[in-house]
Amino acid sequence: MAEPSLLRHFTGSIIFTVVALALGAFVGWEYTGTIEGMLSILWICAVLAVLETSLSFDNAAVNATVLKDMDPLWQRRFLTWGIAIAVFGMRIVFPIVIVAIAASLGPWGALMLAINEPDRYAQIMGEAHTGLMGFGGAFLGMVGLKYFFDADKEIHWIRVIEGPLAKFGRLQAFEIGVMILAIWGTSTLLAGEERLTFLTAGLFGLLTFIAVEMIGDVLGAPEETTGMAAKSGLASFLYLEVLDASFSFDGVIGAFALSTNLFVIAIGLGIGAMFVRSMTIYLVHQGTMSQYRFLEHGAFYAILVLAAIMFLNVEYHIPEVVTGLIGAVLIGLAFFSSLRWNRAELRRDRAGVQA
Repeated sequence: MAEPSLLRHFTGSIIFTVVALALGAFVGWEYTGTIEGMLSILWICAVLAVLETSLSFDNAAVNATVLKDMDPLWQRRFLTWGIAIAVFGMRIVFPIVIVAIAASLGPWGALMLAINEPDRYAQIMGEAHTGLMGFGGAFLGMVGLKYFFDADKEIHWIRVIEGPLAKFGRLQAFEIGVMILAIWGTSTLLAGEERLTFLTAGLFGLLTFIAVEMIGDVLGAPEETTGMAAKSGLASFLYLEVLDASFSFDGVIGAFALSTNLFVIAIGLGIGAMFVRSMTIYLVHQGTMSQYRFLEHGAFYAILVLAAIMFLNVEYHIPEVVTGLIGAVLIGLAFFSSLRWNRAELRRDRAGVQA
């Protein structure tokens, strides 16, 4: 039987899943009017939920590195307000806004298009792919670069890589220059309007990261933490929401391969988003990020890989499953490296006691 603490952390997600699947059954019946159709839509909701959860551990791990320094009140707000933003904001409102802008429609017109012409709606979302990958890749890339280009970073997992990168952190805004070069380099894979779209979106992703950093500096923090200033609850909350949004771009677009129905996608991905948040809170309360020395490093390597894949995705299709598996492998390797370090440290302590 699972530990009570585990059940306590995931009870909300389980209840949310039951309610969401009931809503999925209702949507399936309304759209198809048959038991078979209803079960088919329920199955798609479940598959989307499993994919979103299983491929988002790197998201949860990175969230936990920020959340562990937040006030318990803001931790709860991240789980409550944050899930509303993640489910309704990113899975329903955000796609509608994208379609409204791309198709020169009002919000209501975009919603009606999603309901009455889901294939056309999916096509327009697909056409926004380049801009979304540019924005998300730039923001996530800055998150990863900021972590490794840190002159004060003392703990290294892969020292041959991280040691030199930390030294470059002494150069002011070095990571910004690297990101601008990455945006420009990726844009050369494209031509015409697509190239301009990617450049614009990438620069806005970069500027969004800088803006969130500035908010944190204005709100103030007395000390440094992992790759980020230990910001106030509000600044960290904003940072986490933008981070979550960047992580979700690939999933939202990829979900259209399984269904073009906005509500089915929102239900399936919403369940996954809820479990990711519960997983984040669990990692924080269990002290997992502190117990396993290199787990945080693995998560930030996974972020850099995801950012690179998002950039490459503008020209080459890389399945979301591959992206998720790479992140899982990196975090798994970091976890086992942490276990080895903990065991070696325990042996050294025992040897010291015996001496």
